[in-house]
Amino acid sequence: MAQQDDGPRISDEEWQRFGEQAGQRSSDVPKEPSARARMVTERLRREDEERRKAAGRFGRGRNVTAAEPPGWRTGPTWQERERRGRGKRRLKGAAAIVFVAGLALIALRPELLIDRVTGKAEARQEAERVGPLAAESGRPTGAPEVEHPDRPTVKDPFRGSPALQWADGAAAIEVPPARALNGVDQDRIADGLAKAKQFLVAANLDPAVLRGERPAAALALLDPKDGDTHRRMRTAYERPTEETDPLELFTRYDPVELRPVGDVVKVRGRMWLEAGPEPGQAEIKVDYSFVHPFVKVRGNPEDVARTIVRREMTFQVVDPKAWESTPGTLWIRTNLRDIANTACDRYDGYLHPSFFSDGEASGPEPSGAAVDPYDRSGGIDTGRQEECGTLSRS
Repeated sequence: MAQQDDGPRISDEEWQRFGEQAGQRSSDVPKEPSARARMVTERLRREDEERRKAAGRFGRGRNVTAAEPPGWRTGPTWQERERRGRGKRRLKGAAAIVFVAGLALIALRPELLIDRVTGKAEARQEAERVGPLAAESGRPTGAPEVEHPDRPTVKDPFRGSPALQWADGAAAIEVPPARALNGVDQDRIADGLAKAKQFLVAANLDPAVLRGERPAAALALLDPKDGDTHRRMRTAYERPTEETDPLELFTRYDPVELRPVGDVVKVRGRMWLEAGPEPGQAEIKVDYSFVHPFVKVRGNPEDVARTIVRREMTFQVVDPKAWESTPGTLWIRTNLRDIANTACDRYDGYLHPSFFSDGEASGPEPSGAAVDPYDRSGGIDTGRQEECGTLSRS
């Protein structure tokens, strides 16, 4: 039986093309993700959300991808912050060093702080501003006030002493006007006054004599006819003893033991004229105190000690027509000395001051009331002690 034809026939080639086109379109159709894919996507979403929340709580990190607020890049970079931090640390370190150095300085020299608190620094500045005292015109009526009882230093060797306002060296030895007196003419007295000053300077201020050399210039001012004085001094320099001591006329220290602090010796006193006991004799009287600061050659280089040498002397000038003498020279009629702060039991012709760092004294026990070596209100022979005495200050 024959088959009925219901429509146009499609060839085999057309069916093949249709199948190929349908396969290509099916690859473009979205496919529903699998359950595992959905889980991974959700986990990644939650982790990203947690990172964003953490960035909001704790600040920025270099690996955080959360959005930053507008303008956040306008602040300093981390390199700049690091440099600033180092700068601040340096400043703090420098301040700490200065603070520690200040504490060390106060420990070594507490007087710097004490002076500020007590007003001593201002008082010393005022004393320096006022300048040296006027020369003595007569014997003082009392001892200088104890205003600054503090210790001397290498920078201020006269600190804590009335000598701070005394004149320096030879300038303090003022010669009074010359006049004819008791049969001795004015020119001879003027020459005697000048030579009296020369002797005091040579005996107590000449650096060579102070360090122990022979006082040739000073001895040349004394009349060679005064044989006793020349013999005593020659013996004293060759074989010093308690009876023949160079310190009787000359101030000396041992350069092996001591070194002077600076080149200033403070001096205070006066020179005046009086008639001699006989006609044709005039007397030049002197009363001077010399303050010498020292440190030990082998010892604490900051420990300063002062020795105060006071000398009362009478030089005699005579009329050569009435009295035998050598023109242009002096006789020593009387001589007294008082040396404060030197060993009482050493007779080698040198000064031996006590220092603060010496500790317990090894010499004779001091006796009697304390003596103020700056008190010039009385003579050397007034209340003089033969034994080792005690000083109230030096």
